[in-house]
Amino acid sequence: MKIDFELKPSDLSKQLESFWSLSAKKIESIENEYDVSKGSPVFTRKGKYTTRGWTEWTQGFQYGSAILQFDVTGDERFLETGRKNTLEKMAPHISHTGVHDHGFNNISTYGNLLRLIKEKKIPYDKWEKNYYELALKISGSVQAGRWTKIKDGGYIYSFNGPHSLFVDTIRSCRILALSHMLKHILQAENDEKINLLERMWLHLKATAQYNVFYGENRDKFDVWGRTAHECIFNVNDGNFRCPNAQQGYSGFTTWTRGLAWAMVGFAEELEFFETVSEQELHPFTNKSEVEAVLLKACKATCDFYISNTPSDGIPYWDTGAPDIQRLGDYTVKPSDPFNDFEPIDSSAAAIGSQGLLRLGHHLLEQKNEVEGKRYLQAGLTIIKNLFREPYLSQDDDHQGLILHSIYHRPNGWDYIPDGSKIPMGESSMWGDYHAREVALYLQRLIHHEKYYAYFNCI
Repeated sequence: MKIDFELKPSDLSKQLESFWSLSAKKIESIENEYDVSKGSPVFTRKGKYTTRGWTEWTQGFQYGSAILQFDVTGDERFLETGRKNTLEKMAPHISHTGVHDHGFNNISTYGNLLRLIKEKKIPYDKWEKNYYELALKISGSVQAGRWTKIKDGGYIYSFNGPHSLFVDTIRSCRILALSHMLKHILQAENDEKINLLERMWLHLKATAQYNVFYGENRDKFDVWGRTAHECIFNVNDGNFRCPNAQQGYSGFTTWTRGLAWAMVGFAEELEFFETVSEQELHPFTNKSEVEAVLLKACKATCDFYISNTPSDGIPYWDTGAPDIQRLGDYTVKPSDPFNDFEPIDSSAAAIGSQGLLRLGHHLLEQKNEVEGKRYLQAGLTIIKNLFREPYLSQDDDHQGLILHSIYHRPNGWDYIPDGSKIPMGESSMWGDYHAREVALYLQRLIHHEKYYAYFNCI
C-alpha cells in the first residue's frame, strides 16, 4: 500500500461526521426491520441483513454498535437500544461453552457499558456495574475452559475442536484479561485454581509461535508476517502438525481477515500488558519476554499487510487466492471491488487499521518515531479510503455501513449480484462494528479525549 505521510488525524474529521450520521441510520434500520426470530444478523444480502447459521458470534457487534454510537453522539436512543438488548438477549453468550468468541460478543456489550460507567458517560449505579462485572467474570472463565495443552503451553481451541488453534481467537482472549482484572479465576476439577492471566499469555504465545511466520524457514511459504488461519495439533501428544484454513484459501496462503485479527489483537495486548506488574507475571513469564513476543508478532503482521495490500490499503480476501494473479501487481494500484476475479474484504481493512494505529501509538510512546509514524500513517491512510465511496454505504435502503465485505469465500456463502462473477456490494456485522470502533478510537485522538482501550472498563 502507499502510505500518506502528510495525513493528519484531524484531516479526517469531516469524514467521521458523515460516517456517524450514516451509522445512525443503519443501526435504526436494522433495529426496526430485522426479524430477530431468524437469529443474529450476520451479513447483508441485497442490502438487507440476514443470518447464516454457524456459530452465534455477531450479536454482540449488533448491540455494541448502538453503544458505540451513543458513546460518540450522546444520543440516548442508542444507549437504550444497546443496554436493553444486552440485558434481554446477551445472557446466553456469557455461558456459551461451544465457541471461542466471548471477547467479541461480551466485551462489545457488557464491556462497553461498564466502560461508559467508568468514564462517567452514563450515571453510576452500583448494581448495574456489578451486573456487567459479573458477566465479564463468568465469560472470561468460560472462554478459558476451552483449553488444549501442548508441549510448550496451550491454547484456547476453536469451535472446530481441541485440535484447532484459530488466529482470530487472539482478539477474543482479551475477555480473560478483564476477568483477571476483576480478580476472578477459573476453578476446575478438585478445585484447581487456574490463573486467567497465565492462560491468556500462553494462548497469545502459541498464536505468535504457530499462526504467525517470520521468514525463518518453517516451510516453503515462510514469509515475514504471513499468518495461517488455523493450526492443527495432535491432541494425544501435543505436537504441532500443520497450518490449515477454514475461511482462507489454504494453510499456506494468508486470509487477510485473519491477518487483521492478529494485527489488532497483538497491538491491544501490547497495550494491556503495559498495565500488568512484573509481580503478576513472575510465576510464569516476565515483561521482557511478553514485550518481545507481542511486538515481534505485531510488527511482522502489520508489515505483511502493508506489503501485500493495494495502494489504498483495502485488501483482497486472501493474498494467495487462486485468481489473484490475473489482477497483475495489485499492490501498486487501488483496490477494485468490481473486478472479475477475486473479491475484496473491506472488513479486514476496518479491523487491521486499528491494529496499525495502536502499534504506531505504542511505538511513538516508546520514542520510536520512525517506525511509529509509519504504522500510524498507514492506519490513517486506510481509514481515509475506507470511509468514502465505494466502501462507505451512502444508500439509505442498504442496511450495511461498510460495503464489499465477505464472510466465507470457500463455502460460497456470499451473495454474487446478477452480472457479477464475484461477491461484492455487501456488508458484515463485524466489519460495520469494527469500522465504528476504529472511528471512535480516531475521534478520541482528534479531540484529545481519554485513550480508547478495552481494559479501561475496569
